[in-house]
Amino acid sequence: MISDTQSHKQLRNIVADRMRTAILDGQYKPGEWMRQERIAQELGVSQMPVREALKQLASEGLIEHVPYRGARVVDISPIDVEDIYAMRGFLEGRAAGFAAANITPEEITELKQLHSEIEDNLSPEHFLRYRELNRRFHELIFTASRRPYLIRTLGLLWAAFPTMLIGNYPRTASQPLAGRDNVDKIEHAAIIDALEKGDTVIAQKVMQEHVESVMGKLMGMIAE
Repeated sequence: MISDTQSHKQLRNIVADRMRTAILDGQYKPGEWMRQERIAQELGVSQMPVREALKQLASEGLIEHVPYRGARVVDISPIDVEDIYAMRGFLEGRAAGFAAANITPEEITELKQLHSEIEDNLSPEHFLRYRELNRRFHELIFTASRRPYLIRTLGLLWAAFPTMLIGNYPRTASQPLAGRDNVDKIEHAAIIDALEKGDTVIAQKVMQEHVESVMGKLMGMIAE
């Protein structure tokens, strides 16, 4: 039971953490309705922090609100995963093309440092660290595009989609994609090279191919 005497903001965050963990652990299943009253009783709190936690989880992509019905755990199909990666491939490729024309030497240096750290964290036991570094690598590139709408759209995709994927396919949260370690090194290096040379066409091409390559491996994991 969570004490209602804790500060309102802290209580909301604790409730959101508990619910997030329950979703990622599979206690709440994809498609399951998240009834405020029931959850409040389970956690021993009022419905207010539960309501606010549901809004937070919706912003993360774990929960979706259905008009007149309530909130439920997001349920995404393999087809949804494929479509989202196809969108990411096109948008990140486009962003990388613009980034090749706008990226600064300081950002190139940071990308190379991230690339080096990624290479040092390819083993399965460092998977969570690898995921965070890889995210930063991609975010740095699409931010360097200097295209506000592209940056905002891709930021939303990266904020929501990995979490939705984990919630629906928990295996993807703990296991790297088979055979991707050396491929990632090669593809990331090719992206950096195109960006450093200012080659907008190649930067767009290699980034889109990189994301689509990951999609192929991911779809294989989901199929298993």
